[in-house]
This record gives sequence, structure tokens and C-alpha cells, in this order.
Amino acid sequence: MRSLAGKWHRYYMLKIKLPGIYRKYARKPVDEKKIVFFEVRLAELTNSFQTLYKAVTAMNTFDVHTHFLRLTFVSRKQYDRNCVEFVKDIATAKYIFADEASNVLSCVPMRPETIVTQTWHGCGAFKKFGFSTADLIFGLNREQQLKYPFYKNYTYVTLSSPEVAWAYEEAMNLSDRPEILKATGISRTDVFFDEKFIANAFEKLHRQMPQSQGKKVILYAPTFRGRVAHGQAPDKLDIRMFKEALGEEYVLLIKQHPLVRVRPEVPEDCREFAMDVTDSMAIDDLLCVSDICISDYSSLVFEYSLFERPMIFFAYDKAEYDDWRGFYYNYDEMTPGPICTENEEMLDYIQHLDTRFDRQQVINFKYKFMRSCDGHATERILDLVMGRHE
Repeated sequence: MRSLAGKWHRYYMLKIKLPGIYRKYARKPVDEKKIVFFEVRLAELTNSFQTLYKAVTAMNTFDVHTHFLRLTFVSRKQYDRNCVEFVKDIATAKYIFADEASNVLSCVPMRPETIVTQTWHGCGAFKKFGFSTADLIFGLNREQQLKYPFYKNYTYVTLSSPEVAWAYEEAMNLSDRPEILKATGISRTDVFFDEKFIANAFEKLHRQMPQSQGKKVILYAPTFRGRVAHGQAPDKLDIRMFKEALGEEYVLLIKQHPLVRVRPEVPEDCREFAMDVTDSMAIDDLLCVSDICISDYSSLVFEYSLFERPMIFFAYDKAEYDDWRGFYYNYDEMTPGPICTENEEMLDYIQHLDTRFDRQQVINFKYKFMRSCDGHATERILDLVMGRHE
């Protein structure tokens, strides 16, 4: 529970100080060339932004700024300073790009000249977020979200497919402005259509794990458990069992969610077979090089469907997770691969992949949730945001 002092501090920052600073600096003219990218938690621009960032910097006509608020990763005092500098900067920005919910961006009286685009950090619509979790254990209740909104001030929200518009409208409380939801495709997916990017991903893998050459790759990339501020790693995958069953033919790469701070260790006697690449390889690279993806409730399965490869859903705690956070679609019906609760089930499926993998199921999933992602999303987003065809 938040203390009385903490509640007052939040009220002061979000209702008084930051809006006041914004108003002061917004007296200056908008800088038509200023673009601001910002990350709420992490200390670098994540893959959600990389393709878009490279595209705008390559134009050499914009003044591109970045901000890293570092929520829950730095002291409250430092976080407040980061927020103040961010608000000062966006007060004169023409373009702002966000990829996560932010009560800081939402608390200011955004001037009409500024175009704010929410690119989001995931595709499709899997686990619930925002207002969709108001009646669940995860997240804030509806009253709290209305008092301190996280999804205000958007001009556009980019989507991976028109199919998921209803979910984002619900999650972001956009029933009065559904027209801002745009199925442009997601910028970060453009790399999956880039042969050079894919070739470089394999080079990175072989440098990182030379023993992977000549073997197939299994990627284990689960989402976190618990609350965002203290994400925990699932620890039910039996690495030794996988090594014994598949070590001759496969290697195993493990990518934990970036919000997980304490990760299970790979057993020493399994390190020729399995490697935790959370810090050393980006998820986009890993999706390119993997022959099989094991996940659970992570939206990365939407991106992975673009490759039309096998997926396994290790959902040993599905009932608990559903109560905790919930899903937009029926989990059992939407997942384009087997749902497993035991390691033995996953191994059996992999060992009989030739007869059990249904590629058409993945293709149908891809069309439903990713049909706007075709390698040209970044172009469409920039055309939309900057009015390049007006």
C-alpha cells in the first residue's frame, strides 16, 4: 500500500508540479523539427523504437531527443528529476513517440500542435493491460486510473492488425476516440523482413554460442510473473531434461523479460547446451534464429508467427495467471501450438514435430493478429504522423 506521504508526493508531481512546468515551457513556440523518444523504465531505446529512431535520424532534418525516466530503477529523487527534464523538453516538441503507458506524459495539458504517437511495445492482444485489468488483481482499479491516467494525450496508437483495435480501445479507455487507433503495422517488425538483419542475427548467435552452428535452436522466452515493478522469472523449465532428450540436435537459448532482475541460473553441466542470452542478444535477433519458440503469455509470439515456425505454450500456471491478469481472447482457442503444463509434454511434441506441427494454424494466427505487418510499417507510421502525403 502506498503511504500517505507517497500519495501526497504522487498528487503533487502529477497534478501540480509537472503540469505547471509544462505550461511554463509551452509558452515558447513549438520546434517543428524536434522529435522526442522516451522510455519509462529502461536505460536505452528498446527494439520497439530502434527502426523508427534510425529512420528519423537518417533523414538528417530533425533534432531527435531521448529521455529515460527509469521508473523503479532509480531513487524517487532521481526519477523526479528525470521527469522534470522530460516535461520541459516535450513542451516544445512537435513529435513525441511513446512505447509504454506513462502517467507523466498523460498528466500534462498537451498543446494541440504536438503529435503524440503510441507505438506500444508488443503486437497483437494477449494478456490484458490498462483499463482491461481494472477488476483484476494486476494493475490499478478504474478509479485510480481515471484520477492518474496513463493513456491520455495520444494523437495516434499504432496496431499490428485491425482485429485488435477493440482491445486497445478498451485498455486505453479510447471509446470516445477510436479513430486514433491505426492499423499501420508495428515499426519494430520491419526487421523480420530484412534479409541482412536476419543474416546478422545468425552471425551474432554463432559468435555468442559457437556450438550452435549446425544445430537447431529452441528459444525459451517467457514473460514475467507478479507486478511490473518487481517482475519475477518463471523457473519450471527443466534444462537438464531438455539436454538429455535433445542435446544432440538442439541448443537452448533463454531470454528472460527485461523487467526480471533475478534470473534462474543455467546448471554448470548444461552450459554447452543452454545459454541465458538475456543480456547479450536482443529478442528480435533471437526470433530470427530460432527454429522453435517456447513462451507462455508473452506477446512476442505474435512477432514470431511472421516466420510461420512452431510454437509451444508452457502455461503451467494458466489458471492462476488468468485470475491475476486475464486474456483478451480465449487462451486455449487462440494459441497456435500445444499448451503444455509439464516438461515431458514439450519434449514429446518436439521429438514428433514432423507429424504434429500444423503450419496452417500459425498462418491463420498471423493473418488475424499481424496482417498489417509486412516490412513497411515504419514508412506508414511516418507518413501518418508527419503528413508526408498531405
